[in-house]
Amino acid sequence: MMASEQQAVVLDRDEHSATVTSREPAGRLRRHRRWLRRHRRWLLPLVVAVLLAQMAVAMVTTAVRQTPTIDEPVYVGTAAVYLREHSLRYNPEHPPLGKLVIAVGVALADPHVDTSFAGDQGQVGRHLLYESGNDPWRLMLWARLPVIALTLLFGLAVFGFARDLVGAAGGVAALAQYAFSPDVIAHGSLATLDAPATGFLLTSVWLLWRARRRALPYLPLAGVALGAALATKMTALPAVPVLLALAAVSLCHGRPAERRRALLRAAAAAGVVALAAVAVVWAAYLVVDPRLRWTSQQHIPAVHGLRGLLVHLLPFPEAYRDGMRIQFGFENEPWQGFLFGRLYTGSLWYYLPVALLVKTPLGMLALWAAGGVALVTVRRLRPAAPYLLAPTAVLLAAAVQGSRNFGTRYALFMPVFLAVAAGCVLAVRWRWGPAVTGALVLFVAVSSLRTYPFYLPYSNEAFGGPARTHLRLHDSNVDWGQDLGRLADRLRERYPGERIWLVYKGSGVPSFYGIHASDPRTVPARDVHGLLVVSDSAVAKAKGRLAELVDGSRAVDQVGHSITIYRR
Repeated sequence: MMASEQQAVVLDRDEHSATVTSREPAGRLRRHRRWLRRHRRWLLPLVVAVLLAQMAVAMVTTAVRQTPTIDEPVYVGTAAVYLREHSLRYNPEHPPLGKLVIAVGVALADPHVDTSFAGDQGQVGRHLLYESGNDPWRLMLWARLPVIALTLLFGLAVFGFARDLVGAAGGVAALAQYAFSPDVIAHGSLATLDAPATGFLLTSVWLLWRARRRALPYLPLAGVALGAALATKMTALPAVPVLLALAAVSLCHGRPAERRRALLRAAAAAGVVALAAVAVVWAAYLVVDPRLRWTSQQHIPAVHGLRGLLVHLLPFPEAYRDGMRIQFGFENEPWQGFLFGRLYTGSLWYYLPVALLVKTPLGMLALWAAGGVALVTVRRLRPAAPYLLAPTAVLLAAAVQGSRNFGTRYALFMPVFLAVAAGCVLAVRWRWGPAVTGALVLFVAVSSLRTYPFYLPYSNEAFGGPARTHLRLHDSNVDWGQDLGRLADRLRERYPGERIWLVYKGSGVPSFYGIHASDPRTVPARDVHGLLVVSDSAVAKAKGRLAELVDGSRAVDQVGHSITIYRR
């Protein structure tokens, strides 16, 4: 064979090999896609179940170890009074539904309730937990379990909403953001009201989105979910005008009509949602007390101006409106805040944005931004942008105006609503989009798992992680009284027999857990020797005697990233 013929054979062979090689990845990709389609029926539910299962494990194991946070005894004690006395007299500043959810767990725990106790709402929970012969560990776990169950169910709403928008992959990405969110896990594992109120709001928005195609039954159900949010926490009120407008948009979508008829349809849609919401609020109060007996045990401040007019016009029970008056009274109090080492009185409008920047995983922040951009730039997603972004923006604008700079729990709607938005990133037609999204979701998961089981004091890697959160934030961002039990174990294991001086910020009773300590602020500083144990929120606000004691001591240990042990 001639040299030129041999060269041609070699070239043909190389071209054939290159063609086969190029076909192999495409063939493997097609086989993978066929395998996914064949097994999708069981694979998708399995992935959803795994994500929710890890979230359930994180919340339950966290709930088992945490002592009562500052707010929980109030809600648990009020729930017990609901069950035994059907009285609305405690905790009027929050509507009853969230406490009725907690009451399910309290009823299953079946604690002894002292109906003759006549203390205020701050004392009733402590009396129930520590002075009535009940086991506070068992009672608090049972009270937290219904909130945990609700938080898991709301995860399905996050998944369903995102799947409706961008398909199964987007639903899984959104659910992963939700299931690994440290803030959602932290507050979803407590017997408090933030997670239920936020979840009901998201469910209402999702149902309004679905009402674009089927107004019945989704519009009434959206009203029920909105009413549940309003009957859980009054912070949902700023979202009401937005959701009523979205109800009107949903009913008018795809239904061309003359202007007058369109306005009538819009008004009818908003009316259906509003009536259903009002009915749920009334029902929550009637479940507690069918006769709606209401006498407040605390001072009801007078509210004037636009706020007073708003309270007067709301079609809710008098107990709800008095609760609003109490909340407005709280807004007039000179609360103290702490941000990046600065102790201040009043509020800072940028407190919540900065706190969210500290306490949100870095991968999640990137996906929030990308998801928001996708919602407004991808044509098929633009109709969904008002449903996700408008309630979030209005709620955040209302939250930053609040006077209580206590924690990101006041903006828990951010990781919930924006988890759905993050799933929308997969709608962007970019070759590396799925891989980058998967990497960011994995980054979020690793960051969340690394902080286990200390979700309350979480901060992301850019700010040093949970061990350094107390240097920048305070209160429910880091130290809400949750680690009293862990402190008792640490003192017993490492410091047996030593003199303990304790400044604890929380609702637990130290002596119940075997901590026998004195308050160092009641004696001269020269008499304080041994171990000085201080909640980190108290350290953040330390002044006078306590500041002198802390400055003259050496930090030797830390408990749960929320309590510091000093040697003096």
